Amino acid sequence: MKARFAQFLAAAAMIAGVAIAAAPASAQTDWQRHHPARAEINHRIAHQERMIRHERRDGEITRDQAHAMRAEDHAIRHEERADARADHNHGHLDHAQVRHLRHELNAAHGAMR
Repeated sequence: MKARFAQFLAAAAMIAGVAIAAAPASAQTDWQRHHPARAEINHRIAHQERMIRHERRDGEITRDQAHAMRAEDHAIRHEERADARADHNHGHLDHAQVRHLRHELNAAHGAMR
């Protein structure tokens, strides 16, 4: 009886250890996904997409212009994800990266209009 109880305790401790080890990973992923700088950049890109759709629908820009703007946004989003994925960043962007991405967004949409 004592042996079975000891096995049960060992199994419960192992399961608890796995659950505790997994908790910080999910919290880190949530933090990475909702980091304020990343959220700002992604919000701006989503806003730009809405503006492209609106301007295309109203005939303010051509299909080719809309395509070029979306390609720029796609490249900026790819850069944002690559920057955040870098090992030294722990899933978020540093100040220099945020400034660079803001500059890229401003230049991409300011130059095409």
